[in-house]
Amino acid sequence: MFRRILVANRGEVAARIIRTCKRLGIETVAVASAADSDLQYLRDADIVAQLPGVRGYLNLDEVINAGIDHACSAVHPGWGFLSENPTFAARCESVGMTFVGPTSANMRQMADKAEARAAMESMGVPTIPGSPGTVHSVEDAIGIAQHIGYPVLLKAVSGGGGRGMRIVRQQENMAAAFAEAGAEALGAFGDGRLYLEKLIENGRHIEFQIIGDGRRVQVLGERECSIQRRHQKLLEETPSPGLIGEAGFQIKEQVGEQIAKACEHIGYRGAGTIEMLLDANGFLYFMEMNTRLQVEHTVTEEVTGCDLVEAQFRVAANEWLADFSPPSGWAVQCRINAENPADGFRPQPGKLERLVLPEIEGVRYDTHLREGDAISPHYDSMIAKVIAVGSDRTQALIRMRQALDSMVIVGVPTTIRLHRLLMDHPGFVAGETDTGFLERELEGLLV
Repeated sequence: MFRRILVANRGEVAARIIRTCKRLGIETVAVASAADSDLQYLRDADIVAQLPGVRGYLNLDEVINAGIDHACSAVHPGWGFLSENPTFAARCESVGMTFVGPTSANMRQMADKAEARAAMESMGVPTIPGSPGTVHSVEDAIGIAQHIGYPVLLKAVSGGGGRGMRIVRQQENMAAAFAEAGAEALGAFGDGRLYLEKLIENGRHIEFQIIGDGRRVQVLGERECSIQRRHQKLLEETPSPGLIGEAGFQIKEQVGEQIAKACEHIGYRGAGTIEMLLDANGFLYFMEMNTRLQVEHTVTEEVTGCDLVEAQFRVAANEWLADFSPPSGWAVQCRINAENPADGFRPQPGKLERLVLPEIEGVRYDTHLREGDAISPHYDSMIAKVIAVGSDRTQALIRMRQALDSMVIVGVPTTIRLHRLLMDHPGFVAGETDTGFLERELEGLLV
């Protein structure tokens, strides 16, 4: 196991990585921009390395130099920033620091959304109809859209989190959408390339968690992430309410086997997520693969007993993959953000004058913030993730309601009320949701 690692990220995921490292006896070097230097979670790291400017977390050279300067033997990239950058992974390896994630070759193949589609399709995993690869021009995009039919979705090849994504319902809107999506992708990921796929409206967003050691891949169940706003996930749960019963079990078994074989075929090492869309007819289609840990990994941990960060470290240290227990029970996660839902979910940074996260049986909180910390305008607005676990969905939702009712956050607006309304909505309680559910059912109630 590694003696000292560089945590090449910030905020909640950095605090999450540091927590597992402490349990494993691994020293941590945390990087921090000037905007983050006062955050209290940094005290939990053994060493803090300063990065220049607010965008320092994207400065590949500065991040790598921090690891070299402090004799780190490995780098954990977290999620976002450089986590899916194959150049970063290769550079880490070239200077003798193990990249805690897939190989740069794995990453180039699967983090490139267009190439990942082609790879999965070749292994028998069904994909959403769309472009065979990168779309190079507006004219190409129009030609493909005419062939598969509108509406279509333009997506960033290197994207995630809804950025670099535009819905196009008619040909005359393609040029503007293509330019906007490309510019947003370039600014967010340093890569403005796009691909195109058929828009399946009001499907269910299903994703499968995998972990591989370069030889064998395990699928640790699925998560449902259909509660979204503008492609940004707000709530996740496992298992999926849309895949229960005998029919759902058979679908999961079949798709899980296909995913494992496809990822074993490329020798995948590390954690990853296969994102899919379940249509109204019960067909699952591959959308993309995220070659990193995900924000919503927590619900999988709670139903499997697997610390996914520890698993990442172990396979990166060339240990064979352990046999993890099959999922049991139910887990739900709510993302609590410093946003005002009544004002278009506009982020509103500020100081946390009071923060109370009550101890409740079966409830876990993941956060990097403590009372007195400030939420920066330069980064994401997440305050905390609330994860409720139960023997079944009913118990998990009861515990989530208790947590949401008992939390106290003063100083910034939050999305707590949104989640509380969701917990009592008959459609959500019945598990009858899709990716359009939130905007269709709840946004009018938040004004």
